[in-house]
Amino acid sequence: MRRVLILAYFYPPLAGGGVHRVLSFTRHLPAHGWACTVVCAGAHDFWVSDASLVEQVPADTEVIRVEGGSGLSAWLKLSRGDATGRRSGRAFTPLRSLVDWFLLPDSYAGWARRARAVVQARLERGDVDVLLSSSPPDSAHLAAGDVARATGVPWVADFRDPWVGLHFRTPPTPWHAAAQRAMEARVLTNASLVVAASRTHADALSARTEQRPRAVLHVPNGFEPAPASAVPPDPDHFRIVFTGSLTLMDDVATLIEALSHLLAREPGARAVLSVQLYGPYDRDWEARARSRGLDGVLRFAGSRPHAEARGAQRAADLLLLWRPHGEGFRTMVPGKLYEYLASGRPILALLPERDEAAALVRRAGGGVIAPGAVDELERELQARLSRWRTAGRTTDAVPDWLGEHTRGHLAQSLAHALDGLVPGART
Repeated sequence: MRRVLILAYFYPPLAGGGVHRVLSFTRHLPAHGWACTVVCAGAHDFWVSDASLVEQVPADTEVIRVEGGSGLSAWLKLSRGDATGRRSGRAFTPLRSLVDWFLLPDSYAGWARRARAVVQARLERGDVDVLLSSSPPDSAHLAAGDVARATGVPWVADFRDPWVGLHFRTPPTPWHAAAQRAMEARVLTNASLVVAASRTHADALSARTEQRPRAVLHVPNGFEPAPASAVPPDPDHFRIVFTGSLTLMDDVATLIEALSHLLAREPGARAVLSVQLYGPYDRDWEARARSRGLDGVLRFAGSRPHAEARGAQRAADLLLLWRPHGEGFRTMVPGKLYEYLASGRPILALLPERDEAAALVRRAGGGVIAPGAVDELERELQARLSRWRTAGRTTDAVPDWLGEHTRGHLAQSLAHALDGLVPGART
């Protein structure tokens, strides 16, 4: 059995979209000959957590926790929100601006420096064959790169999202932009292998003429098969569900306005509409929904155990999908999309026309409309509500090609790539 050391800030009991990819690595790589050590954040070092996820961590996974950051980084962490998954969006936005100015590449830089020392000490024991870092935060890659350079251990840089400081945020000055580009280039050119969670990102990396990675592998986020839902369908309500982060998501406003318009045109819909949003959210959205008269129709459930969110997916009559606006986000294929597809329930996505995630939704027979299209969303919700009133709940329809995206299946391709980095490994 070979061993991979994974450096990743997010690991159970921390929660959020970034946790599940790394958790799946540790669950499935041992079946392909790779034991796992994880160096991660402390158990209380993020404002969203899910204690139930700890039960999925294999007993033989070695977990080494590096407690949270210091100074401004720690203050930002504590300011993000409460344990129920609520925060003030207006208060958090200025804090992100401070980070962009004073912490490079991100607010986790202090944690990454201390984690680097822990990783190096663990490698000195001599039984680690490959080092893998997973981002965000991108500072994890910088720490892993330093250790790989010092030790000669093969290093894999896994990008759940592209480099955040360049693709998802605008650097405040040309100097900041140059610094972020230099750090990204250092990771891409020095890693033995770069792994990308979306085909769009993998293709863009492979097509680079400068700072091109040595090798690129596409490993989608995928999904874990789930047991039958414990949440029964509700024949008396048309249940619309979203699961995932709601913070800084512009299309929450799109949904609020569309529902408000629908109810104004058809007041009777209030008796049968049930819209449930699962995940951390900004208090501003809750206040906005209340001001639009959506009490009793739209519910912000906050952070809930992952199994509960997946149960809500399978009980839904319609699943909503969106993500942040902007050209940089076109590389993002959310992990929850694969869970949505596995539920077999109808999907309506607010995504750009030419988009990898939108193509997956269409391939599965779901609907796609433009982000921010309030009137179009209102019409689509009205049409689906009318069909539900006439024909009732649709039957489940799981795409026949989805089996190739189970995380157990995807771990096999990652394990094969890790084998190729170790001299004398099986092929």
